[in-house]
Amino acid sequence: MNSFLLYEQTDKLMDPQYFDAKSIIQDLNLRSMFLAAAKEVIYDEDQEHVKKIGKEDPYIQDCMRKVMMIPLREEDQILYRQEILRDFLKNEDLIKAFYEISSRVLAEWNKLGRSVMEKMSNANPMMKLITDVRVITLMTENLSEIRGRLKECSLHSRGLRGFAERLDAEFSEEREAYVKKILEDVSFYVDGGETEDADNKVIRPKIVVECGLEDGLKFSSLKLQEVSSYRQKFYKPGSTMSKIKDFKHSRIPDSFSATKETAVKDQAAMLELQVVSYVVGSMASILSDFGTFFDSLHLQSAFYLGAVNLRHQMGRFQLDYCFPTVCEKDKLSFKELKEFVMCLEQRVSAVGNTCKMEHKMLLIVTGANQGGKSTFLRSIGIAQVMMQAGLMVAAQKYESAIFPDLFTHFTRREDSEMNSGRLDEELNRMDQIIKNLGERPLLLLNESFATTTEKEGSVIAYDIIKALGEAGVKILTVTHLLSFAQRAYQERSASENSRIEFLSAERKPGGIRTFKMIQHAPELTSFGLDLYEEIVERKGEA
Repeated sequence: MNSFLLYEQTDKLMDPQYFDAKSIIQDLNLRSMFLAAAKEVIYDEDQEHVKKIGKEDPYIQDCMRKVMMIPLREEDQILYRQEILRDFLKNEDLIKAFYEISSRVLAEWNKLGRSVMEKMSNANPMMKLITDVRVITLMTENLSEIRGRLKECSLHSRGLRGFAERLDAEFSEEREAYVKKILEDVSFYVDGGETEDADNKVIRPKIVVECGLEDGLKFSSLKLQEVSSYRQKFYKPGSTMSKIKDFKHSRIPDSFSATKETAVKDQAAMLELQVVSYVVGSMASILSDFGTFFDSLHLQSAFYLGAVNLRHQMGRFQLDYCFPTVCEKDKLSFKELKEFVMCLEQRVSAVGNTCKMEHKMLLIVTGANQGGKSTFLRSIGIAQVMMQAGLMVAAQKYESAIFPDLFTHFTRREDSEMNSGRLDEELNRMDQIIKNLGERPLLLLNESFATTTEKEGSVIAYDIIKALGEAGVKILTVTHLLSFAQRAYQERSASENSRIEFLSAERKPGGIRTFKMIQHAPELTSFGLDLYEEIVERKGEA
């Protein structure tokens, strides 16, 4: 049985992941998103106000990191996940049930010694048989619950409708009834013995066979007629009622005690093992059919539950969200896109930006310091990663091509582990990116090559970006290298079909930053004096 909730035809995570997933996580601050996805947003009784935020679930956190760092490569794959997520957003109890059930099954299975029994399957046949019966019981009960939950919901996605159909086919009500009947029949082997229940009764076996007896009271020519369990009043051995019962049985013609005759006792124990093994074997296929089902369901439901949690985090900060649409490589369009991670970290609703780029392959963002340029670039990177994981994004609208070869090249703070200068470190990272570009690359540059002089950095940036552009790489760059920006702008002005777009961080009179990106030619200053004057004024007031 396959879940097929992440992909339409496999339950395995499909490699490869992003080339430098570590840098993407670091540069886009995605750890905060993974953590937020692992926390449930708990509302008050009216479901209108957030009451509290639950504790993080490390498994969900790790699962979000794994799944989101493996980009979907085709539009239909993205639509497939989006459809399923839409269903779960309308049926949140269903995805919570999937996760809780799979977690419970795996935890109980581990208590039964799953890994130990797999290694020692031939060491103790009796213990393996008992464990198999208990595992089948565990699976049967929870598969029945999953099927019931699915029937309670109105589902529209291909993924969940197919999931329900496969479960109905592979674990039909008829198969469930058959398995439960056998489990009830062999319950004496697992739950019997001298253990009393609440009604002072014990479960006893009833095994009816046709057989002969050879010398030494050995069974021969066995033919199984019936196997069942029944509940019997419990009498302590040696009690008056126990003696009366034994006497009654001793008066039955051609009868003997399987507990008092040593030779028969051993034969009876072996017979029970063989009979139960034979009967359980007829339904043991459930172990192979569903052996990995709960593992895959656990991982996949963790991802979608994390996605639902992210949706509630968006609602928590009044963020609009949408499901992105796929478009051509040279187009990028969004409306009121917000930097989701910053909202999570600062617990505010950020300023949104709107942009429409058509037939462009290079975006250069310049403008005032502290004007929101890096935040703007990160908002696009975060949205792209979420889109390529099949998730919604924090925008009213988002359209982009699929770029499974996504790279980030953000300036890094110098640290003690650097074995060379910062410029060398930047160039080494760029060299690794160039060597692993792939067929559909998107490169996000944030203040790259600003670790040297403005003149030298501009030359390096121009040469590298021009070469990458000629190689078909889509590039979004935030820069303070004004000579580079001016040179690129002059080239665009001289060309009728330029594929370069320029945006600038808006600055109002008096140095006020709106954190909006507007179409604007690159200026010859980053307005650093605004910040200087603000700092001086603050010191003066102090």
